[in-house]
Amino acid sequence: MRDPETAPLIEVNSSRARGRPRLATAEMLLFPAIVAGLVTMFAAVASALAGWHRDLMLLIAAGVGALLLAPALFLVFRMRRRSGAIELALASAQARVGGIVESAMDAIITIDSTQRIVHFNAAAEAAFRWPRRAVLGEPIEMLIPERFRAGHRAHVERFAATAVTSRGMGAQTVIHGLRADGVEFPIEASISQHEEGGVKLLTVILRDITRRADAEREVKRGESRLLGILDSAMDAIITVDDRQHIVIFNAAAEAVFRCPRDQAVGAPLDWFIPERFRSGHGELVRRFGEFDQPSRRMGSARVVTGLRRDGEEFPIEASISHTAEGGQKFYTVILRDVTERVRAEAALKRSQDEIQSLALAASGAREQEKSRIARELHDELGQALTALKIDVGWLRENGGRESPERLAKIESMQRLLDSTVAAARRISADLRPLMLDDLGLVAACEWLVQNFTQRTGIACELVMGKGDFDLSDPHATAVFRVLQESLTNAAKHSHATQVEAAIEREGESIVLTVSDNGSGFSHQAGSKPGSFGHLGLRERAYHLGGSVAIDSAPGKGTRIELRIPAPGGGAA
Repeated sequence: MRDPETAPLIEVNSSRARGRPRLATAEMLLFPAIVAGLVTMFAAVASALAGWHRDLMLLIAAGVGALLLAPALFLVFRMRRRSGAIELALASAQARVGGIVESAMDAIITIDSTQRIVHFNAAAEAAFRWPRRAVLGEPIEMLIPERFRAGHRAHVERFAATAVTSRGMGAQTVIHGLRADGVEFPIEASISQHEEGGVKLLTVILRDITRRADAEREVKRGESRLLGILDSAMDAIITVDDRQHIVIFNAAAEAVFRCPRDQAVGAPLDWFIPERFRSGHGELVRRFGEFDQPSRRMGSARVVTGLRRDGEEFPIEASISHTAEGGQKFYTVILRDVTERVRAEAALKRSQDEIQSLALAASGAREQEKSRIARELHDELGQALTALKIDVGWLRENGGRESPERLAKIESMQRLLDSTVAAARRISADLRPLMLDDLGLVAACEWLVQNFTQRTGIACELVMGKGDFDLSDPHATAVFRVLQESLTNAAKHSHATQVEAAIEREGESIVLTVSDNGSGFSHQAGSKPGSFGHLGLRERAYHLGGSVAIDSAPGKGTRIELRIPAPGGGAA
């Protein structure tokens, strides 16, 4: 459907378009008619001059001339009018083209066949810093550095000799222009040729690319600096594209993987991954690229495995990051060969295990020796002292009439024997309470707590949790000794009035907790010189694969927690 407002205009334009062929057809018909009339008129005049029906022929010639006058005038008018329209359109087109050329952002220079400048637009003035009037008619060489002029002239002459209408200039290298102040600058140019009035003209459209060239040089310098940094890095750095083909392989990577850079770049990353890990590694990288996390450590374990080009596997520590550039993802892996560290850690672990086994054996031997000495004190020395005590008692009862001095001496001996027996029992118990071997851990701990309260007057409560605490050595000894040392520390240093102890099973662990309400201490204060109490606690736990945690603060008491694996690794 037509818009009613535009319909008349369309119709008028259509009628004009339809009218032009009719006018052209009329002109085509008039032209042969005029030619025929002229021929007729000239024939009539010739007949009149020959004297053949002179008056009639002159009359016919005059009539034909009169008839031809109007069409001839019409044709002349039409031709003049058409010529004016063409000249006006040509002037308008030239003005439009001139305006476009002048407003163009690129410099446009036209030269003739002698390579002299015939057109120089405003952008060219700005680029070369020459006013237009100073360059028009001058050779183009004034805008070219001297070392390039001969080559440029030959290039333009060769181009002018071809049938090619246009092409780029300096496709392989950057070409240069020369400003009015003598400064050279890089340009990007294309050249075309055409003819006007039989004269060949060549037009160069060029662009000042100084800023772009500076930016490209800066990018190259940045890339050079980056490559220098990468090559000076002690860690291997490898960048791969989204196909996991290598695009960056620094000097450290060459040394680590024993592969030259020119072979590695473009190769798949699988070259440097043991075959059994390749499928899993590819999936790991793919999943990593789907998340927004820019970087993370590789491998759920602390160390992953790499493959040297000669087939040797070795442990590495690696992190991965990803970036997007030009719609393509790149993944960068920074890795370190930790072969020596892994070896050192393995050696250290073996050494620690050996020291732990040796310390455990030494501790066991020490406890056995203490047990032997305690039993000898209890059995042999205790029995001898008891016998002496009996004998002294017999002397006191059967001495008859003894002097008071003698009786006093016997009483003194009796008291000394009593204290010696008590001391022997105490020393034996301190060395190794026989009930720990005879009655077990629970009875020994209950005796220890009761004895602690009797000796120090500090209230102490022992809570036994659910489960079986019939532990064998060295576990029973470790729990008893840590409880003993904790109570000793509470009595000597904390000024506590109440102590609570608890032995429990938590999962597959035996847990001993000792808490007091004493003065506490600051961890920052450190241990006193020559004091190894807390260190001894930790060593006992360490030998059994456990740990000791000590929580204390000034004025808030102290809490000691021993946690060791239960014998057999099972919970009760």
